[in-house]
Amino acid sequence: MIFAGTKTVELRRMRPRLKKGDMVFVYVSSPVKALEGAFEVAEIVTGSPRSMWRQFGRETGLSQQEFDNYCSGKSLVYGIRVRRCWRLADPIRLANLKKQRNGFHPPQGYQYISEQEFRNRLGLQSLAWAGDN
Repeated sequence: MIFAGTKTVELRRMRPRLKKGDMVFVYVSSPVKALEGAFEVAEIVTGSPRSMWRQFGRETGLSQQEFDNYCSGKSLVYGIRVRRCWRLADPIRLANLKKQRNGFHPPQGYQYISEQEFRNRLGLQSLAWAGDN
């Protein structure tokens, strides 16, 4: 949904160690099992579940029931606002990620690496944003 532009806020129960301008690489789990692309962080927003739903509910890609279930028991939740995103022409499959990065396992939440490490490990020379063509 991020790549389709229908999800512009990625919701988290714990504050992510991200800041404006950081890049978030998107790994899509089953059945795809591949690194699909990335997005740039516009900002991190914080609020009560109720205020976050009012402000960003439609942008999360969740129904209100899914949102409420996800936020259950939390007084604060965090939203990662998407600034711009790009999608790899050829997604990098899990098997290739494991070859390129010894011991790679898809993270449950986040795995922090630098953009340079990403390029070096996966053999990418440059990254182009969607729409920059």
